[in-house]
Amino acid sequence: MIAVGLDGFSKGWVAVTVDGDQRTISFHSEIADALSRPFDRAGIDIPIGMTDDGERDCDLLARARLRPHSSRVFTGARRWLWQEFQDPDKANEEARRRGQTCVSRQLWHLGNKIMEVDAYVRANPGRDIREVHPELVFLRLNGGTPLPRKKSEQGDALRRRLLKRSGFREIDRWLTVTRIGTGAKRDDVLDACAVALAAHEPGGSVPEGASPPDAQGLPMQIWF
Repeated sequence: MIAVGLDGFSKGWVAVTVDGDQRTISFHSEIADALSRPFDRAGIDIPIGMTDDGERDCDLLARARLRPHSSRVFTGARRWLWQEFQDPDKANEEARRRGQTCVSRQLWHLGNKIMEVDAYVRANPGRDIREVHPELVFLRLNGGTPLPRKKSEQGDALRRRLLKRSGFREIDRWLTVTRIGTGAKRDDVLDACAVALAAHEPGGSVPEGASPPDAQGLPMQIWF
């Protein structure tokens, strides 16, 4: 079972592969390159299935699980936002005209990554590629106890401990040596590791069971 976990950063993607007891990390400028090697299942920390109004049950369920840190789940991804607009203010004008919620600046800046993944998944329907939220994975690894925010010293240290228990013996070297010069941040590497764990051995999903498809037939389901 070869599983890949992907997390986006400013210059591309962090890819962490779990193959038996082996753990490897690599950095790629494009999603197609990151998934060019054989794999059985891939997890990606990015919205996959989307609705026209940006509302998804899986986001609401994920936010409920993460309380009191519900804001760690971004909501509101819609294909038309990035297909039709290059400016977030004009996109939000249209959203208000349609009676929809506005897109946050954080989500807007993920647009290129979201559309890159959307195009890849739609072009590769036979591949097992799942949406994963790393905060849900870390919550599971921590026995259901909420974690400090990932950019804090305590949050970083706790996530490293949880990953070491899960077989990532090289995580400290990856963070202090391997990632330097790539443009990836510490939390990008930590998140990619968590996503890889969920791809390799999922602990569950929201919603459970069969996933509701979007208009393109893509699943609207978040794994952990």
